[in-house]
Amino acid sequence: MNTLTTTPIALALAFGISFAAPVTANAPADKGFEIAARSDRSDVGFGDSRVELQMILRNAAGQESTRSLKIATLEKADESVGDKSLVLFDTPRDIEGTALLSHARILEPDDQWLFLPALKRVKRIASSNKSGPFVGSEFAFEDFTAIELNKFDYRYLGTEACGALQCDVLERLPKYENSGYSKQVSYVDRQVFQIRKVEFYDRRGDLLKVLELDDYRQYDNGVWRAHRLTMENLQTNKRTDLVYQDYAFDVGISDRDFVKGRLSRLR
Repeated sequence: MNTLTTTPIALALAFGISFAAPVTANAPADKGFEIAARSDRSDVGFGDSRVELQMILRNAAGQESTRSLKIATLEKADESVGDKSLVLFDTPRDIEGTALLSHARILEPDDQWLFLPALKRVKRIASSNKSGPFVGSEFAFEDFTAIELNKFDYRYLGTEACGALQCDVLERLPKYENSGYSKQVSYVDRQVFQIRKVEFYDRRGDLLKVLELDDYRQYDNGVWRAHRLTMENLQTNKRTDLVYQDYAFDVGISDRDFVKGRLSRLR
């Protein structure tokens, strides 16, 4: 996926770098798309990756629980389809072996399947249910696949400070059906073109969640990755942190590692 954007959610969410010329488009829609495309191009060519991470859930009372998981991602060079990803939980015991397989699409509904070990069955996630929370976290199913460039219409809103950096601010409107969001507002830094923050608005137009991406690191292949993602639900005061270890690239995974039939055999 080309910046969670990986996703969602998505998580899931892959990043890279490309020092392009300054954006010169004039109309807000054209300029918004050009900035988004420049950020997207910075993520091209990573091939495949694996990473281990922790998911830390905090409820409104401040109580926390932690889960361990791993994510594998396969980049698809064809822009008419999206990347493939596989999320697999290792701990705690009650969700060990739970897996989410995602095949991102552009304007068609994403293909997603959830394996639940307790039920010993694979459940297809209907397009109308992708806005629901993923395993009780503040990330929705669609957050893992819905950040492909051509899934949105864009509008440039201006420039704002984001921490010590300056960011271009873009509004992006989902073009795909059944999104749980009426719009998203992303903050893309002007230095290495990575997304630093995303605001998610619910279907009524109210601000629902804010995602912050921190601890970016550049790898030897030139790609960037955020190693901490924090999704805060402003309507429930719940929060989910994703804390990543180092990524491994070119690990030799292929399409056959991302098929529904393998979900029940993963460990």
